[in-house]
Formats: sequence, C-alpha cells, structure tokens
Amino acid sequence: MSTPIFIGCDIGTSGTKAVAVDVKGNILSQASVTYDVLKPQDNWAEQEPEVWLDAATSTIRQVVTKLPAGTAPASICISALYGGTGVMCDVQMNSIRPVIIWMDRRAKAEGDMVRETIGEERILEATGNGIDSYFGYTKLLWVKAHEPENWAKIRHIVPIHSYIIYKMTGTLCVDYCSAGNVGGIYDYRTHSWSDEMCRELNIPYGALPQDFRHPQDIIGTLNEEYQKRLGLDCPVPLCTGTVDCIASMLSASIIRPGDNAAVLGTSLNWGYIHDKRPDNANLVSMPYCIDPTRLSYTYGGASTAGALPRWFALNFCGDDSGDTYDNLEQMIAENHVGPGSGGLIALPYFMGERTPIWDEKASGVLFGLTLAHTKAHIYRAVLEAVAYSLLHIMESMTGADAAGSGTDGSGPTESGMAIEKIILVGGGARSTVWKQIFADVTGLPVLTPVQEIEAPLGDAFLAAMGAGYIKDPDVIDSWIAMNPPVLPDKKNHELYQEYFSLYKELYPALKDTMEKRAKLLSTP
Repeated sequence: MSTPIFIGCDIGTSGTKAVAVDVKGNILSQASVTYDVLKPQDNWAEQEPEVWLDAATSTIRQVVTKLPAGTAPASICISALYGGTGVMCDVQMNSIRPVIIWMDRRAKAEGDMVRETIGEERILEATGNGIDSYFGYTKLLWVKAHEPENWAKIRHIVPIHSYIIYKMTGTLCVDYCSAGNVGGIYDYRTHSWSDEMCRELNIPYGALPQDFRHPQDIIGTLNEEYQKRLGLDCPVPLCTGTVDCIASMLSASIIRPGDNAAVLGTSLNWGYIHDKRPDNANLVSMPYCIDPTRLSYTYGGASTAGALPRWFALNFCGDDSGDTYDNLEQMIAENHVGPGSGGLIALPYFMGERTPIWDEKASGVLFGLTLAHTKAHIYRAVLEAVAYSLLHIMESMTGADAAGSGTDGSGPTESGMAIEKIILVGGGARSTVWKQIFADVTGLPVLTPVQEIEAPLGDAFLAAMGAGYIKDPDVIDSWIAMNPPVLPDKKNHELYQEYFSLYKELYPALKDTMEKRAKLLSTP
C-alpha cells in the first residue's frame, strides 16, 4: 500500500506556493509562482481573482507532476491571503471587479461613518474586532458608495480560497477563521454572520456563504475540469481551507493557548493563541483553525514588512532575485554598517499602518539622512524598521516594555504571557542579517523552522487531518524541526533600545504633517 500524500497550497500577496508531503511531513515536491499587486492609486491595492486561480492551478499541477507515476494526493488544502472585500461575484459566480485586498487603505471615510453611526463599542461587542479600513466590511462599504453599478451586480461575497475551491469543486462554503477576519459583520458570540450588522451596514447577508466549516473539513472533490488541469485522473478530496496567517501559525507548531509567533511575509503579524473572548479593538482577532469555536488567534499587524526590502530591491537594484538580496547583505558587511545604520531611522508606514497606530494616512520616512549614508545604510535601516515595528506591536499587545522587563525572558508581561523567544516564519526569515537584527532589537532568541515552507506546510497538515490520517494536532510538533536559535547581542540590544525610543518619537511628531500630505494627494 502506497504512502498517503497531502498537498498544501498557499495563495499569497506576492506569490503562490504549493507543497506535497507524506504523513510524517517529509517534503516530496514543491513549486511556486510570483505576481504583482495592482496599485491604481496611492494606498490602493487590488488583485484579479483569475491570477490567483491560475497560480493555484499551476503550482499544484507542478507539484503533482513531480510525484511518482501512478500516485495521487489523498487530499488538498488551500489557504489564501486575507482578501479584504473577498471576491465579489455575480449570479454566475463570475468576479465583478478586482478584489480590494487587505493592504488597501482607501476606506477611511467608511470606517469613520461606522464609528459615528454604530460605534466601536458595539462593533467590538459583536465581532471581537474594531473599526479600520483594514477590515473587509469597510472596503465593501467603499464599493457600495463609489461603485453602485458594481454593487448592484453582487450576488456572492466569498474569501479568496473559498472562490478557488468553488471553481475546483462546485461547493461554496467558508471557514470560521476567514469569516472572523472580515470583522464587523461576523458575530463572535454565535460564530456566524451577524444579521444585525449586515442590516445596519446595508451589506447583503444573503450574499455571504452560509455553510460554515472547520478549515480541515473535506467539503467535496475536484470536478472533471480541474482534475484535468491539475494533471490528476481521479476526484481528489479538498478541504475548506483558511486564511494564510492561520496556516503560517500552524506551520510554526502554534497549537496551544499561549503559543506565539511572528509571520514575516509581505506584511508582518505577531500573535498568540488563547481561549478568551477578544476584547481589544486595537488588535485583530479571528477563530483559530485547531478549535475555531473555542480558540482564537489575536495579533497585531504591520502593513508592510517583506514588501519593503522587495520595494528597495526592485527600485534601487533593478530586480528582486535572491542574488540581489545576497548582494545587499554583503554590501552591509563590506561597508561595516552596524546597528542603528549610522543614525538612520526608517518608519515602515509605506501603506499606512495597522498596529499600534492604526492610521491610513501614515507614510514612510527616512530620518537622519546625511551625505555619509550609502545604499547599504538605507537597506539596513529598512530591515531595522520592520524589527522596530515588531517590537512596537509586541509592546502594545503585552502591556509591558517589550524591549525590557517582561519580554527578555525575565518573566511574564502584564497580560500574563511569558515571552521567552520569537518563532519567526515567512520568506523574510531566510535572511541571516535580518534574523540577527530581530534578535538584537527585541532582545530575544529567534527561532526559525528548518523547512522554509510556511503556510503550505500548515495547509498540508490540515489536509492530512481532514483526510483522517492525523487525529491529534500535537503531531504537528513532529513535522517541525527548528534551527538553532539566533541569540541577541547584549551590546547591540542596548544600542537598539536607544534607537527604538527615537523611532517611537517620530510618528507622533509627524502625524499632523502626514495628514496634511494625504490631503494634498487627495486634492483634484
């Protein structure tokens, strides 16, 4: 009898990855493709659903073709980026317009309207989340206000992976995690869509998928069209799937209350698992995949993280290949650019910011430039800015000085969490220089998984659970091996504490100026 094979596929903001594994988590094959984000205006971000569908099809097919002849996966699970509006479809389930994705910040006025008419307290009580243009419900309100012709065509509003799975199986469903991430129209008390909030916001309740499932639930099998497109000759079962940050957390072996990790992709999320009702409007919460009606994943997020070195590489080096990043890190070493980047501090607010400032009008800054600064200084400052943003998130979430007492292994924070290490997953976790910066800035050991697979591995694990080959989620521990920790340098950490203090002074000093800039850009 052949060993069962499971495929995990993650549709990300800048690319899609797929992987095939066996029941012990050994990697059998993998594939990836990249694509761009549409940015029609400042702080806008959209993507076409068909790009995602083609990417998922291509990567899964590549993985399948690398498997031994005559073998077929026992199940497939797909995750995807948080799609903001989700895919807005007509009655035939065809996309009406590009998806307004998570990083888009255009819906500030709609968020302000919700704050004035419903109020943050009611939104928090119902949904466990706050009010911000990050959330999908405010983006939907923008479409309603600005594109009435498109709004009138909407018959279905579905998460990205739910749309892909529908195309592949004909089954329309939604997982609790992705629904909760939409915010304002998901009722955390009943774990279903909120009819009350849909009525008050005038968002069509009937357009939302009503079949709620756990991410690992088998919901159908590949239809004949996609069996052929994926290079399979049998109807393979598919799981419900979930949002990518959930799959990434699972890939870091995060399954128990108190477990925490940082996901360093296009954006940055740092969060933890708990069994309490979410009650902080400044954080983002959603049900967690292992037990979504009992456990929650609460996190703080930076809007741009891995997007920043990619922006730098593309605009100042001409491409974003692996060699480019290697050359930039070599340049840092050759020019002896150390902690603090020669007094250069960057604010990473290139698409507004989420935690902890929640400001759509915040913008990126390079502070302290002199004629002595080089490309290497600026690149290191960009990497340091993301580490500062992680520390700022941790500080805001734990209620303690994250660079000192409570997060250096000395004991629990005010929130009761004892933070003794950072588990870092995502594409940015491959960088040796960046990992050391994270360790030195936070003062904490940084651990990364040996297998740099991230969300697709979490998806494959969910696929194995859904197919019944894994019963106990604790088995994920045997799938994940960690590299030796990157330890902080005490002297560097002390210096970074000084720079972090300056970092935190910059935004309050520039907030009003950033708002004036945003008004200038919005003036016809």
